[in-house]
Amino acid sequence: MIFHILYKIELQVKKTASRLNGLRARFQIQSKGRESVFMAQDVADTSRVAPPENVKKTFKERLKQAGSNWQLYVMIFPVVLYFFVFAYIPMYGVQIAFKRYMPIHGIWGSPWVGLQHFERFFNSYYSWDLIWNTISLSLYQLIAGFPAPIILALAFNEMKDGFYKKFVQTVTYAPHFISVVVIVGMITSFLSPSSGIINVFLNKLGFESYAFMEDPRWFRSIYVWSGVWQSTGYGTVIYLAALSGVDTQLHEAATIDGASRLQRLWHINLPVLVPTMVILLIMNFGGIMEVGFEKVLLMQNPLNLATSNVISTFTYQTGLLEAQYSYAAAIGLFNAAINSTMLLLVNWISGKLSDTQLI
Repeated sequence: MIFHILYKIELQVKKTASRLNGLRARFQIQSKGRESVFMAQDVADTSRVAPPENVKKTFKERLKQAGSNWQLYVMIFPVVLYFFVFAYIPMYGVQIAFKRYMPIHGIWGSPWVGLQHFERFFNSYYSWDLIWNTISLSLYQLIAGFPAPIILALAFNEMKDGFYKKFVQTVTYAPHFISVVVIVGMITSFLSPSSGIINVFLNKLGFESYAFMEDPRWFRSIYVWSGVWQSTGYGTVIYLAALSGVDTQLHEAATIDGASRLQRLWHINLPVLVPTMVILLIMNFGGIMEVGFEKVLLMQNPLNLATSNVISTFTYQTGLLEAQYSYAAAIGLFNAAINSTMLLLVNWISGKLSDTQLI
């Protein structure tokens, strides 16, 4: 699986290079009178550049090719070993989701109950509230957070002043390295009804203090936008790496022929980012049911449970605090199944609409 994903990433790099060559070869300018209109011929069709032909190789040839790159396999071996030991081997314990697990009997000795725990979850009064809270929070986070690094990366790419650019990048990257515990502490302090800076400012304007952290209606917005502030800067790194591969001659030719900055951004920079955007979008949809457990748990209180209680926090409470191991495992397995289904579905749709796929 890991080797396959690495192969896909390498293939996307080759396709991006191919697109850039296509842009360079097909770049044309159409002029009318005094106005110069920028057109990169068939820029929209650059995504149709034929991928390199898959030449079938014999097992002996594949083995020889692997032997010539043995250093790469040595480097990746610790990663494979880590996932094998800490991710794949423990998966045998997922069977407790179909058993009434009792520690005294162990995993194999516990009685089999089939789908009883799944039925219990879906027949409960809180199941759909948990699912809705999880999905709505994830979608809100995706809609608000996914475009932000792209816009910021395009802005950084247009900056010419080296000192100012480095300063702004440092300021926007720094929040990523702040602990979640510290972030939630800052949020709680800023929004405190008695001494928080937000309520102090509202009081200066003549408004009464408001307990934002205790209102379920404010939980999603506080969670999402604080996350956008923390992660947007660091999220630009991968997009800036993709933009670094853009040939400067394309921008120079477009500038000479009168293309505006917006036209160059739309017809040159943005198409280069599309493969990276698609891959990251697929990965985000693959984690649609995964919400930052630590941050939600730290921001959670009895008054905002109506919107803050998500599947991950409920699983923690049920499995670890109440020792209902089998029930928690069943909920976690359902959560993982939805994530896997969404990953495969979005990946399949991406493959149908374009030539960019993760797996």
